[in-house]
Amino acid sequence: MLTPNEMNGLVTKLAENGALLNPDPAAGRSLWSDARRRFMRNKAAVFSLCLLSLIALACVVGPWLLPHAFDSADWDAMSMPPSLKNAHYFGTDEAGRDLLVRSLIGGRISLTVGLLATLASVSLGIVWGATAGFIGGRVDAVMMRIVDMMYAIPYLLIAILLVTILGREFYLVVLTITVFSWMDMARVVRGQTLSLRSMEYVEAARAMGVSTRRIIFAHIVPNLLGVVVIYTTVTVPGVILTESVLSFLGLGIQEPMTSWGVLIEDGAAVMEVSPWILLFPAGLLSASLYCFNFIGDGLRDALDPKER
Repeated sequence: MLTPNEMNGLVTKLAENGALLNPDPAAGRSLWSDARRRFMRNKAAVFSLCLLSLIALACVVGPWLLPHAFDSADWDAMSMPPSLKNAHYFGTDEAGRDLLVRSLIGGRISLTVGLLATLASVSLGIVWGATAGFIGGRVDAVMMRIVDMMYAIPYLLIAILLVTILGREFYLVVLTITVFSWMDMARVVRGQTLSLRSMEYVEAARAMGVSTRRIIFAHIVPNLLGVVVIYTTVTVPGVILTESVLSFLGLGIQEPMTSWGVLIEDGAAVMEVSPWILLFPAGLLSASLYCFNFIGDGLRDALDPKER
């Protein structure tokens, strides 16, 4: 006859053996593996990721495979509608330049500006917001008042001044967009940091004498990656749209180089006569923006801890 203590011990061992034989399917899975599994179940996000990858691949490789250069004019095919003749699949513009290759080159420029400016603005916003939120006090107050002052400056006015003084250069477009797109990220990161700085592992690091800089970059920032990834996918389309607006207003990329904004500006001037000059680059821009938005929605749902 087993005593009550021996019975409890036997039940415990059986329970442990049962757990080993029938492990919890959720056990051993990391947050990122769960997020990837949930993201792959989102058909709209997966389709958008595939479509965006195809657009990006076409913009990178396509101009090398097409027989026309983006700045060469075909005087015998000016303002020609889409046709298989002479391999002008998207037609040509008023100067006889192939619209397909120009749309791909324009996409390469727009996507590059969007990714570079987003990377720079997100990096600046993370450092600024994490520093302000972790240190707090007067440092936080001063740093966030600077953010408020930046919000009050009209970026279009600064863009006009920079273009007037320094000219329309690629790096100036990236710099201008970066300067006026990091504040939202800084606010988001600061709010998350305020809740993370009181966590036990941060207090333990402080008690061990770990420096403030190491705590921010080794403990605070890694725990913000989920929010950063989601916000990045939301920032990229906004940056691309900003570049398109600047180029549309004549403040962005300079001819003969082109971007989707430049092509849309050219197409808007002749849309009643040659609508294809506007429709194709505008369609690629719209498709890319929708893809980024759907991917951002998918990542938001996938990284939501409530869905775990």
